[in-house]
Amino acid sequence: MELDPDFVKEFACLKISTRDISAEELAKFDASVPIKPRAQVKHSSFKHVPQFFYVPPPPDDKLRHLLRREAQSLFLQQKSEELLDNNELQELWSRLEQHVTETTAKKQQLISYDDYCKLRATLSKKCRKYLSTRLFAQLLSDSPYLGSVEIASVFNYTMRKVWLTQCRIGLSFYDDVGQGYLREFDLENYITDLIPTLVQIRDGMEPAFERFYVCTVVKRFYFFLDHLRTGRIRIRDMLVSGMIHKLMELRDELKPSESEPMQLNYFSMPAVLAVYGNYLKLDLDHNGLLSKQELRRYGSGTLTSAFMDRVFEECHTYDGEMDYKTYLGFVLALENRQVHPPRCTTYSECWTCSTLAT
Repeated sequence: MELDPDFVKEFACLKISTRDISAEELAKFDASVPIKPRAQVKHSSFKHVPQFFYVPPPPDDKLRHLLRREAQSLFLQQKSEELLDNNELQELWSRLEQHVTETTAKKQQLISYDDYCKLRATLSKKCRKYLSTRLFAQLLSDSPYLGSVEIASVFNYTMRKVWLTQCRIGLSFYDDVGQGYLREFDLENYITDLIPTLVQIRDGMEPAFERFYVCTVVKRFYFFLDHLRTGRIRIRDMLVSGMIHKLMELRDELKPSESEPMQLNYFSMPAVLAVYGNYLKLDLDHNGLLSKQELRRYGSGTLTSAFMDRVFEECHTYDGEMDYKTYLGFVLALENRQVHPPRCTTYSECWTCSTLAT
């Protein structure tokens, strides 16, 4: 196991004591004496409610930060090793086919609980934890077949769980604080590192456009998931929302027959270029910012002056002009004020759009 060089460097410079230790004290030191546990003051409520929050180390405590980061990295690596690889998934499907109880007239392969238990006995410990008794009960509650479930449902669940766990591990590597959240620049770093793996994006992206693509993707995540504008979003919310799944779809090769459906993916290059292209068309003076007069040309050009005044009062501007990031929030608010009103109304710009747009 190789430790982080920064961690080793900080540990080498660690001061054990705030004062110099004399030679006499060193001579009296006995390494065999056990270290006394540090006295910790525990709150009386801990007897009934266990402690669930631990204060993060202060920013200037580099050693504790590096130690936490190293521990988190080792933990995530351990979790990665517990995931099933492609060969193990193929082996699971083969075992499922070997334990089929019956096949319906529509070629649906079913497995009963008895055969399900026999299947679990033949699997490795690593694979067995995915196929629990609770899983069979959950699938059985939605199964139209009495006492049996489709083996495809079992396999799809396993693949889905492996994929979600893999995504969570990948996102957690960018959780610099270690609290289960991603700040804006954490998510920007994740998207930037992810772009080379997105087959549908990397080949057609100019290097100068990369930061605009990252900005567009990050803004969409924060618009829908950071309802209270805290500047961070939970990794769990990213996985549950399904938006990360849309982003990962861009890893697959695009077939010629699927060129039109690709535009339905709001993270695809055509969708992002459409938003950015509209921004450039509105920017008549080509200074990279939009004034009130330029933004009034948005859409069909029916936005009123009262509406525009209110938008520029609520939104963050630069000398009275709107940048691309603020423009993205404006566009998302207008497009989703009726589709997702509870999510949009928490944004001041969407509140403005929903109350003043005519």
